[in-house]
Amino acid sequence: MYISSSSASRARFATKSFARFSSSFSFSPALSKTTGSAYASSQSCVSFVNQKYRSLSFSSVLRCAAPRWSHGVDWRSPVSLRAQARITGPVPEQFERRIATLAPDHAFKGILTSLPKPGGGEFGKFYSLPALNDPRIDRLPYSIRILLESAIRNCDNFQVTKDDVEKIIDWENTSPKQVEIPFKPARVLLQDFTGVPAVVDLACMRDAMKSLDSDPKKINPLVPVDLVIDHSVQVDVARSENAVQQNMELEFQRNKERFAFLKWGSSAFHNMLVVPPGSGIVHQVNLEYLGRVVFNTDGVLYPDSVVGTDSHTTMIDGLGVAGWGVGGIEAEATMLGQPMSMVLPGVVGFKLSGKLRNGVTATDLVLSVTQILRKHGVVGKFVEFYGEGMGELSLADRATIANMSPEYGATMGFFPVDHVTLQYLRLTGRSDETVTMIEEYLRANKMFVDYNEPQQERIYSSYLQLDLAEVEPSMSGPKRYILYLYSFGGFAIPKEEQDKVAKFSFHGQPAELKHGSVVIAAITSCTNTSNPSVMLGAGLVAKKACELGLEVKPWVKTSLAPGSGVVTKYLLHSGLQKYLSQQGFHIVGYGCTTCIGNSGELDESVSAAISENDVVAAAVLSGNRNFEGRVHPLTRANYLASPPLVVAYALGWHFEAVDIDFEKEPIGTGKDGKDVYFKDIWPTNEEIAEVVQSSVLPDMFKSTYEAITKGNPMWNELSIPTTTLYCWDPNSTYIHEPPYFKNMTTDPPGPHGVKDAYCLLNFGDSITTDHISPAGSIHKDSPAAKYLLERGVDRKDFNSYGSRRGNDEVMTRGTFANIRIINKLLNGEVGPKTIHIPTGEKLHVFDVAMRYKSAGQDTIVLAGAEYGSGSSRDWAAKGPKLLGVKAVIAKSFERIHRSNLVGMGIIPLCFKPGEDAETLGLTGHERYTIDLPTKVSEIRPGQDVTVTTDTGKSFTCIVRFDTEVCSSILGGIGIFRPWRHSSICCSKSKQTVVNESWISSLLLALLHPYSL
Repeated sequence: MYISSSSASRARFATKSFARFSSSFSFSPALSKTTGSAYASSQSCVSFVNQKYRSLSFSSVLRCAAPRWSHGVDWRSPVSLRAQARITGPVPEQFERRIATLAPDHAFKGILTSLPKPGGGEFGKFYSLPALNDPRIDRLPYSIRILLESAIRNCDNFQVTKDDVEKIIDWENTSPKQVEIPFKPARVLLQDFTGVPAVVDLACMRDAMKSLDSDPKKINPLVPVDLVIDHSVQVDVARSENAVQQNMELEFQRNKERFAFLKWGSSAFHNMLVVPPGSGIVHQVNLEYLGRVVFNTDGVLYPDSVVGTDSHTTMIDGLGVAGWGVGGIEAEATMLGQPMSMVLPGVVGFKLSGKLRNGVTATDLVLSVTQILRKHGVVGKFVEFYGEGMGELSLADRATIANMSPEYGATMGFFPVDHVTLQYLRLTGRSDETVTMIEEYLRANKMFVDYNEPQQERIYSSYLQLDLAEVEPSMSGPKRYILYLYSFGGFAIPKEEQDKVAKFSFHGQPAELKHGSVVIAAITSCTNTSNPSVMLGAGLVAKKACELGLEVKPWVKTSLAPGSGVVTKYLLHSGLQKYLSQQGFHIVGYGCTTCIGNSGELDESVSAAISENDVVAAAVLSGNRNFEGRVHPLTRANYLASPPLVVAYALGWHFEAVDIDFEKEPIGTGKDGKDVYFKDIWPTNEEIAEVVQSSVLPDMFKSTYEAITKGNPMWNELSIPTTTLYCWDPNSTYIHEPPYFKNMTTDPPGPHGVKDAYCLLNFGDSITTDHISPAGSIHKDSPAAKYLLERGVDRKDFNSYGSRRGNDEVMTRGTFANIRIINKLLNGEVGPKTIHIPTGEKLHVFDVAMRYKSAGQDTIVLAGAEYGSGSSRDWAAKGPKLLGVKAVIAKSFERIHRSNLVGMGIIPLCFKPGEDAETLGLTGHERYTIDLPTKVSEIRPGQDVTVTTDTGKSFTCIVRFDTEVCSSILGGIGIFRPWRHSSICCSKSKQTVVNESWISSLLLALLHPYSL
């Protein structure tokens, strides 16, 4: 790792393809008045161009005492830093001369327009798109208009230029050319699994600032950061009225150290809100509470936008807020004021018409939409929904579709704001004044859709349509969401074995399992628990089943994990929770639970019956991911379904080798001895609508979220230090000081190729981040388990990998540790091991990687298509980096994961179309040399490079640096490339400047420092 402080070093590495960055400083109130109202906008900057590249930037940091939330609770400005440090130091004459050339005017101050209130006065001012008088804007998709507004508002001709604005206005012509634009989201969203590493890194940055004799307090997020603790609760206790309390107690026992660390972070860092455990699922809380829709910062209005460290951040798109998932590396850069560099996306217009038929749920719809979009191909694109069918979809239905954007591959599944959005905002407790401001602003800036008015034609990159009446009840499984329908094939069960029954004793009563038997039934995941229709629909199914005398077998592990306290309130108010509880669906906690693998242990008798008889057991869940090994190690078949279908399958249906005919296949036998069929327990749309109307009330949202930040007794009792710096405990197995800042030098390593690298792993298609990143439980025989046992941690206290993301030692050992991973080097054997090529020994991946590292030998990974698909996880890139992986050669990459690899300095290479490891005759036993240019200026997005092996083979790959910034990042072998550019930091209120060595330190702290 390095920092650069000399002008000679800057000149040596300055290129036009540098990453954009800024240093921040504090304005006095007096100065903010003199700069004009336009200058007081979010993240506004003044700058100048130094020679051929942008070298200096000054981010205004304005103090704000406005309330925290746009819907009635206190909220901070996206640019406020209440205690942003003022700095002192030498004032070199050359810096003073440069400061004198700064222009205070905003590039688009002429379109700053007042937004009047209906009763007099004004809401504030906004950058008016209609004031540009450009007819091209009227044809832009609404999602692109949000990018345009952000570019205009933040245009400083440094981080964002007028050329960038023009690229977006001319989207119809520029988007097919894969042009690069900057985007500055308004805020960042974290959950605790990904939030802990982010706070660890911030704490580490503060230590680095101190070691460089600077003020650690300068390290703070520059945009609002909301962190919701929802990934830690496990279903240890189920089928119990006291399950919530017991599971929370166990959650705190396991995670007390992590929670205390996050609580310390919420007080140590400004602009950071931590929502305590037991509050809900991050995306549902974001939808119901955190989403602003429109910000009003210092009197300047602009659209809400967010990036989050979870791929299902897209759920907020259903509210008309532009949001998507990014890796932790990108999120931290955004937190610290850096613009995202992104390719201007194409937009697929998806027209909806008609109305869902009786008995068809939003879950059925989203699975149908996923199929259509995956077939069309929308990776890297926005999908924008429109049409008369929009009026038939509730906001919760829209959010369900938007939530699944990662499953159909789009960056966003966007629903522009309309009357349905406004109704939802009122329902969820946003004030009338706030909703009026949102509507008035969006109408004035041509970002509101009113289907009662004639619609002006918008241009899309491509078009799709769906008649909602054609959607059928559906499921996804048994292994991946793309395997759509009920088929139980793919497990190679011999015909004579398919009807085998495994009999066992369950707590003294006879029980049996066979292939396809459901052993886990979980109503879980923000995808569905945010939707009152399907949640209350599940309650109605349970009620009808109870009345008919059906009951779930006691050996099925049932659970209900609402996404917020609001769900509990309307289930209780409706009287339906008692029927769900009678069927075993007691509330177990408020978090992701089974959807992310926190399903807890099965009963020992059930586990033994599955293992001893090699039963292909099934799980059915209302989640969004069903990768094999994710839900539970013993459920090889995992099906995604709506909450009502989860209850139905828990009642007795089996996932067998043939499809189920809902009309002819009985679900069970009633108390009267007659067969009970699907139609007997399935509620009508009218029944569901009636109970939703009477049970989902605005006061439920208000009371829930008024108390959300007050925590709970266990959270409030956590004792934390009030120190600026975190006191690292060298014996901690949860929070460990990372190695990212060790051995810093002033000389950047520059880009480099790979020479004579061994293949660490050789994969086929569809290797997900679940396979790569440490996730789920820690296997008793794994290197991570060995590490914990050596430090006195009992097996029962291992907890999950996700809970230990703040410890790099555990996470590195858990990389590629998925028990279902298939490595071709093992010739068909499944599991987390690989071959040490020089000796032929078969060892755990971590042990082989450490052998290569200790011998100074590079490694690469071979892979097929869709490498890195699934949830966005920064450890899926950090882990391989710490294992010593220098490059991944694959047929294709998932968008976020590819970006994270680049951010970690790992080279992503794609085989040429029609080629892969097999067609090229690569076995993984070769040694690989990658001929990468040694100068940043010679690295271009998408260029060809030659790869040769020690066996004489040579082939060409495409370097997947998709933007010039990616190429620039590689020059530093990590995302800290911008440090080498010159910059100064100024506090105009005191007319002081600091020297470049301080700036190098600050920039080092402002960007994610991963070069090892």
